[in-house]
Amino acid sequence: MMNAQTLQGSRRVVLTYPNRPREPQHEKIVHAALAERLATLLGLKYGGEYDPERRYEAHPYLVPSGTVIGQPEARKLGLNAEGDLFGGVVPHAFVETKAITHPLVRPDAAAPVGWSRDFSTQVKGSVLGGYSAFSIEDARDAGRRLLHEGPVRIKPVRATGGRGQQRVDDADTLDQALFALDEKELAQYGLVLEAHLDRVTTFSVGQVRVGGRLASYYGTQRLTQDNAGNEVYGGSDLVVVDGDFGALLTLDLPETTRLAVSQAQVYDEAASACYRHFFASRRNYDIAQGIDGRGQPRSGVLEQSWRIGGASSAEIAALEVFRQGASARAVKASSFEFYGQKPDVPAGAQILYQDEDADVGFITKCVMVEDYGDA
Repeated sequence: MMNAQTLQGSRRVVLTYPNRPREPQHEKIVHAALAERLATLLGLKYGGEYDPERRYEAHPYLVPSGTVIGQPEARKLGLNAEGDLFGGVVPHAFVETKAITHPLVRPDAAAPVGWSRDFSTQVKGSVLGGYSAFSIEDARDAGRRLLHEGPVRIKPVRATGGRGQQRVDDADTLDQALFALDEKELAQYGLVLEAHLDRVTTFSVGQVRVGGRLASYYGTQRLTQDNAGNEVYGGSDLVVVDGDFGALLTLDLPETTRLAVSQAQVYDEAASACYRHFFASRRNYDIAQGIDGRGQPRSGVLEQSWRIGGASSAEIAALEVFRQGASARAVKASSFEFYGQKPDVPAGAQILYQDEDADVGFITKCVMVEDYGDA
């Protein structure tokens, strides 16, 4: 017998929702392909791209390209909990950025409305030494304090893939870097000043929840050369378990990996505790491990991503394996991005996109899943 709840669910569709200022063709097509696979996982239909002018019978399950910002936008879209989207909702624009990772330089420093001072207290020990600043004066003070410990990395919070970052080794270089900043941008989104590390390994740790099934993972990113010869993101290699972070920690992991997972877990729990109206079904954290300016090993969460990302094809492919009832409790899942006309695509990989793109030139994106030993 079909009840009202079943009828409501049958009318629901999965839709992509491009909500960033620019959407490259290759990303739009891959997001659409992944949304279609999410629809299968959810037992729903895929309906293309969200149309704000259309009246839907039931609120769609959305796959936004960016984090959804603010309760008004979330309510308008029918996003009330993590089961309504693949991605996340934050109460303020700065919450989706790496600015939340660090404390202010002093109690009376400038901060946006909604800033949580409790967050930096809760994640202390799980992040690197650093400060977030929302004014030139505060940034200068923070930078000078950090320079006593060694080189400092200045990080614009809305840049991705390390773009726009700058290492400074003295007060004069710091002042030059700060002079070039847009003060309006700084006041709204902030700036991170963080201890510079050498010999860095970057881990990705995260979780995805789709249709009531939770998967957790750790992994590393690969770099490749784009069509202009620049070193860029080339994909992710993940180990994914069917379960929570506790299930992930039952694997036989190196201590450095175990530390990265634990630090991500602390950061994740603090975000939920300190930022009201935050929720996410896709949670990804980058953790850097390296050597600081005093020659000491350091490890800490750099930033979060609560939206569909480069590793999401691997995340979704792993969920598909677990949904099939495979006996393995863990799998290896990898996403790949290749540039150029003759990519070396691994045997068994599924191609999600292969074409000339107006933004990046010829690019191939694919995904594959492999067994994970005896797990």
